[in-house]
Amino acid sequence: MPQARLRTERLDLVPLSEEHLPFLVDLNSDPVVLRHLFTRALRPEETEERMHKWIRVAKETEALGKWIGFSAGEPVGLYMFEPPDNPPRTDAAELGYRLPQRHWRKGFAKEGSLELLRHGFEDLGIDRVIAQTMAVNEASRATMVSVGMSFVRGFQQDWDEPLAGHTDGEVEYEITREAWVASSFRPRGRELT
Repeated sequence: MPQARLRTERLDLVPLSEEHLPFLVDLNSDPVVLRHLFTRALRPEETEERMHKWIRVAKETEALGKWIGFSAGEPVGLYMFEPPDNPPRTDAAELGYRLPQRHWRKGFAKEGSLELLRHGFEDLGIDRVIAQTMAVNEASRATMVSVGMSFVRGFQQDWDEPLAGHTDGEVEYEITREAWVASSFRPRGRELT
C-alpha cells in the first residue's frame, strides 16, 4: 500500500517527493531547527542525498514514510511516520516532525501529528507509536504530550559529534492503540475494529 495523502482542518499532508527538495533544503539550512539533530546546518547536497534515501525507503515500507505538510498552499513542515530505528523495531511506528522557525507555535506540529496517529491507528491498524527526542528538547516533548503520548524511558545515545545538551540524554514517549481509542484526542464518530 503506498502512502496516503492526508488532510486536516488546516493541513494537506503530501507524501514526500523530489519536488519538495527546495523546502527541505531551506528547512535543513537552519542550524536552530536542527540543533537537536545535528551540530550544524546541512549542505544542500546532503539534504538531497537524504531525501532520495527517504523516498526509496518509503517505497519499501508499507504505507509509512515522510510527508510534507502544506497550509494554504505553503509548505509548513516535514512529518515522519516510519519504522523505528533506535533500536530497530517491528512492533511500532515512530512519529516525528520538523518545522521551519516561521511556523513554530502555530499548532502545526500537533495537528499533523494527530492526523498521523489517526491514520496509523485507524487506517493502518498499528498497535503502538513512539517518538524520541533529546531530553532538553522541551518544545518537542510538549508536542508529544499534547497528542496523548506518555513518557516511557530515558536513555543515552552515542554521538559522533555530541550535541549541546547530549549529557541529559534522550527520551522516548509512546501511545498505544488502546490508549488512542480511549483518549479525547481521537476524533469521535468513528468506531475502531
